[in-house]
Amino acid sequence: NQTVHPGWAQFQKSLQGDLAGLWERGGAGLVVLTEKSSSPSLQDLRTRLLASYPNAKWTEYEPVSWDAMREGANIAFGAPYRVHADFKRASVVVALDDDLFGYHPTSLKNARDFMEGRGGSGENMNRMYAIEPVHSITGSMADHRLPLRASEIEAFTHALASELAKKGVPIAGAIQGKLKTGAHVPAEFVATMAEDLANHRGRSIVTAGYRQPASVHALVNAINTALGNIDKTVLLTRDPEGERPSHEQAIADVAADMNAGRVKVLAMLGGNPVYDAPADLDFGAALAKVPTSIHLSLYEDETSRKCTWHLPQAHYLEAWNDARAWDGTVSTVQPLIDTLYDGKTNLEVVAMMLGEQPFSGFEIVRRTFRSMAGPVADFEKSWRRALHEGIVENTALPTDRAALNAAAVAGALHGGSHDEGFEVLFTHDARVFDGRFANSSWLQEMPDPMTKVTWDNTANMSPASAEELGVKTGDIVNVTVEGKSLSIPVYVMPGHAPRSVSIALGYGRTAAGHVGDGVGANAYALRTTKTGYIAHGGQIKGTGARAKLATTQDHYLIDDIGMSGYDKRYSAIVREAQFVDYKKKGKDAFHHDHHPPLVSLWKEPEFEGAAWGMSVDLSKCTGCGTCVIACVAENNIPVVGKDEVRRGREMQWLRIDRYFHGDKENPTAIHQPLHCQQCENAPCEQVCPVGATQHNEEGLNDMAYNRCIGTRYCANNCPYKVRRFNYFNNQDPVSPIEKMVYNPNVTVRSRGVMEKCTWCVQRINRVKIDA
Repeated sequence: NQTVHPGWAQFQKSLQGDLAGLWERGGAGLVVLTEKSSSPSLQDLRTRLLASYPNAKWTEYEPVSWDAMREGANIAFGAPYRVHADFKRASVVVALDDDLFGYHPTSLKNARDFMEGRGGSGENMNRMYAIEPVHSITGSMADHRLPLRASEIEAFTHALASELAKKGVPIAGAIQGKLKTGAHVPAEFVATMAEDLANHRGRSIVTAGYRQPASVHALVNAINTALGNIDKTVLLTRDPEGERPSHEQAIADVAADMNAGRVKVLAMLGGNPVYDAPADLDFGAALAKVPTSIHLSLYEDETSRKCTWHLPQAHYLEAWNDARAWDGTVSTVQPLIDTLYDGKTNLEVVAMMLGEQPFSGFEIVRRTFRSMAGPVADFEKSWRRALHEGIVENTALPTDRAALNAAAVAGALHGGSHDEGFEVLFTHDARVFDGRFANSSWLQEMPDPMTKVTWDNTANMSPASAEELGVKTGDIVNVTVEGKSLSIPVYVMPGHAPRSVSIALGYGRTAAGHVGDGVGANAYALRTTKTGYIAHGGQIKGTGARAKLATTQDHYLIDDIGMSGYDKRYSAIVREAQFVDYKKKGKDAFHHDHHPPLVSLWKEPEFEGAAWGMSVDLSKCTGCGTCVIACVAENNIPVVGKDEVRRGREMQWLRIDRYFHGDKENPTAIHQPLHCQQCENAPCEQVCPVGATQHNEEGLNDMAYNRCIGTRYCANNCPYKVRRFNYFNNQDPVSPIEKMVYNPNVTVRSRGVMEKCTWCVQRINRVKIDA
């Protein structure tokens, strides 16, 4: 099929002609395939469309989803529930292959709630146990961490339930009879953790991640029930989506219908199934058999290029819409600007299919709000209040009390895999997620929170596995699963589970855009409906070739000599202490050595009045990197690209260093954000020959960019290495559209100029001016 780029009027005319041919058959042959959406307005339009075309099909697909948690709740409680964890009330948390702070529907809330128990001001701190195959940011925050293959997590969960029963926790007898303990499960670790959970009944949480099967989630629900956590630290709400097939089953059914010739019109609202559908479905080939295929997308991507029609999608910042949060609260999505490229939203396209007039997003969202608000004395006042607040009050889903079906849980249990070969894990990526953000240069250049790699994905493995395979970081290997191979560089990750290789999805794009095309390797090529997130029997073989990875930290060279050196210097870089010592000694628990007196070559200026300061609580920082992107956006920081990052010329003012400490197979990790410290006795100021960097009256180390002559002496003299030099005119040339990216309150720097963190002085000055 040849892609057409028409006006909207031409598309609407053609669409109505196609739908008219399906009207007599009640819409048989019409399939709407959408990416996951929580929009109440889209749900309303779906109901209207299926009422008009009762034989049509509407289905959703996401390559990375939480279907296992949903199905696990369905097994345990007889209905699809959403499971909500209240970390504010939990003293002990167990995360089973669950990156609670990195990828979860409530990851931000999870992090903030959990960190309330990490302040150190109370008598007790919360504790976390992380059992995981990959070294996640959640694992880096755990008090006790166990690297374990993903395929062995189920056996570990069985052992935990069995040990809890021995501690007197009322695990149902039907479940106990089906528990199997794996050979690789460390008994002492399980016993300690079970004792801790048993001592904190009603004040603990056990969770499982999206990679784990429904049987693990079902058993986790049974454990939380036995511990008395339900309705205390673990809450249940009915899933508003109701009954539906899993996303994997849904996309497989659509592919089968296309291959059988049963699909006449396929309307895809978002998503990119040609790129991210399971490889064995060959979605692109099936799509070619559909007479009329429509794709609404932000980019003319892999799917759009194989469709009859590509429709430009309006960005969410230029469109009206609505959404439900994980707890059910409805929020309004309001545009910040008008559409730049005449794009339409999914709401407006479905309204076109229904022939509704008018079909503006504003009117659709307003209509939905009216139906949700019901009879009110003053509708306009309620509407205006919702727009002002951003959320619709009292729309959170009510919590539900559900009885555990122990027999159903027992029936779903099996011991898990004990395959001794390599397992290959397909994971979300901390930056481009599943590939949808691959064309964002800000995200591509953001270092991965744990590997610190930019502009790439890697085959992550443990030091022991790398030694077994005879490879090291940067070596290119062939990863083979079910006869299909992928060439990808290795990253040796301390704390990764042995005989397990994890590869991030979302790379290897061919039609992402000029930024994302050709970046990394496409792991979707190995992923099938059979493998899911965990492929067994993987084969890893070195090719002899190497790749130079673009990393922002050299600590990835983890060998025996390197780890020994890091351990020696660790206490000089990181100040940490056990909580019990902190309670006894206070700040003295962090004291390691005496600092020599600060002596200046001249009399330092004295500041009167207030001076600015900033502190970062390292016991709460998860290393997620969100602050790095916020800084880039706020301060017009340029993107330099993979080759320049390789040369150590990245421009981000704020970086987050990650340090490992201890056994390289299971080290502790800490994240240390570093920005300009605005030193009182600043070494950079003392060596600048033109006075381009000076202190102001409020203690900030300011930069005068038009004075800087680029000697780079200040960068050489900076002990924190947080100054950045513009080797090129990274911001030129720019189009009128690209100019809209820049913050007008921050100077755009040019070639030959040094720059650094200013503590967002423009924001300080704005408040001072307003005052």
